[in-house]
Amino acid sequence: MSCSPFDLRDYYFKDLTENQRRLTEVHIKTCAQCREELERLRGVETALLTLPDEEIPQRIGFVSDPVFKPSALRRGWNAFWGSAARLGFASAAMLSAALIFLALNRPVPQPPAPALTAAAIEAEVAARVNGAVAKAVTASEARQAQQTKELLAESDRRHALETQEMKARFEEYIEFANKRLNTLIVASNRGIGNEDAR
Repeated sequence: MSCSPFDLRDYYFKDLTENQRRLTEVHIKTCAQCREELERLRGVETALLTLPDEEIPQRIGFVSDPVFKPSALRRGWNAFWGSAARLGFASAAMLSAALIFLALNRPVPQPPAPALTAAAIEAEVAARVNGAVAKAVTASEARQAQQTKELLAESDRRHALETQEMKARFEEYIEFANKRLNTLIVASNRGIGNEDAR
């Protein structure tokens, strides 16, 4: 424990007289072991102060109290399962019930599947290949028809644009020809008018 002339617990809890307390303080300053023990006492007190306060029980229960007696149902249950003979009988009854249940619910065996012949396998493969080829051909034809439709639509659009352009040029040419013809007519009329004036 400690080499102090007085008990360190009494010092810590201030149960020493003033003179004893001073002697213990002087000893603690010179003795490392007693200082360590005093620090441990402070750590224990700190730990104890962190614990929550609990209510002290008013009465201690005893095994002989009626609270500790199991109910009649519990006593009957313990008496039944506590006997090895009864436990063995119950286990045998459960096993018998499980065997009867499995025997009644056993699946009916299925007849074996007919063996596939090489001809049947070849016919199945040929049918699958033909189906895949037909599907691919149909998809290819649909793509080609779509592309043809798009090309025709584009060609029609270009043709309509070219027709409009040619029509506009033709109208410009007609207008130019009319202006020229009008100019010639006016010029010829002026020439005739000049000759008449002479």
